[in-house]
Amino acid sequence: MTDDPRSADERVLSPDRRRILRTASALVAGATLAQSLGGAAHAQETRPPATPASEPLEIAGFERVRVTTRDGTAIQTAVAIGKGEARRLPPLLLLHGAPLTHYTWREVAPELAKRFTVVAADLRGYGDSDQPQGLPDHSNYSKRVLAQDQVDVMKHFGFERFAVVGQDRGGRVAHRMALDHPDAVTKLVLIDIVPTYYLYSHVTIGFVQAYFHWFNYLQASPIPENQLLAQRDAQTARPLSAAQAEYQRRNATPAGVHAMCEDYRAGASIDLEHDHADLDKKIRCPVNVLWAEGGAMAKLYDVLAIWRERAKDVAGKGMPGGHNMQEGAPAELLAELQRFLSA
Repeated sequence: MTDDPRSADERVLSPDRRRILRTASALVAGATLAQSLGGAAHAQETRPPATPASEPLEIAGFERVRVTTRDGTAIQTAVAIGKGEARRLPPLLLLHGAPLTHYTWREVAPELAKRFTVVAADLRGYGDSDQPQGLPDHSNYSKRVLAQDQVDVMKHFGFERFAVVGQDRGGRVAHRMALDHPDAVTKLVLIDIVPTYYLYSHVTIGFVQAYFHWFNYLQASPIPENQLLAQRDAQTARPLSAAQAEYQRRNATPAGVHAMCEDYRAGASIDLEHDHADLDKKIRCPVNVLWAEGGAMAKLYDVLAIWRERAKDVAGKGMPGGHNMQEGAPAELLAELQRFLSA
């Protein structure tokens, strides 16, 4: 026990982080009105729909394998390892965003599996991976811990070095992985993100309006969890696609909604501490940064310039298909991934 009257979040705040979040709080207050009047919305779907699927959907040609990590967390994967000569194909890890699962790669993973040994994994807290209760300091949902999960997964399949493609939250996990495990990540593709630390240290009204949920989910549990579950219950009449139903099969449960909120809470607390400590580090492997043409990232930031401050070897471009381009423009994304990863 500690006699410090501050909360766990307050105790880990650096002066810079306190300033960042004070600024954000003021901007959120202004953004609330804009949001209610139909202000800019992030292209990412963040509200859990109702009527989730009852059975998991599978990616064609992939086998579902559940892997237990060093800390006992079970991570759900879909793998296309193959047999004989196919086992020699270079390994590739695919990481999804929120509130999705590995099933989001269903259009590109089978084609990638012709050239790579592909592992598509559910992040801790999402899909059929374990969804532990968040710790007071949110450390069990830090990107460092989520990255270690996936390094353990790849070691389970016999891979010490591998390429990584991360979209949305998966890209943030991949960024941390490249910093913490530079010898493991051979190539890195980051889809529609800029670094978390940059976002929280350059808060603008445009960022708050486009990414309002980034601040809403930071409220103490169970405030945002209850809001999301109420939204789910209010949407029972809305028809869902098969993919939407699959994403919400576990993500729209009380445990899944809590896990997602903990992911975001970690992003604004312990992740910032880790990121601040590593500001002098740069990603060593080649990086390909892809962003949605006309999307929030493209409108608000010089995405390529920002990543060139964080990595030694960076290229990138805008892509069609929106924030979830693996679903919105799978053929175009596949061609770009094959070009970069096979070079």
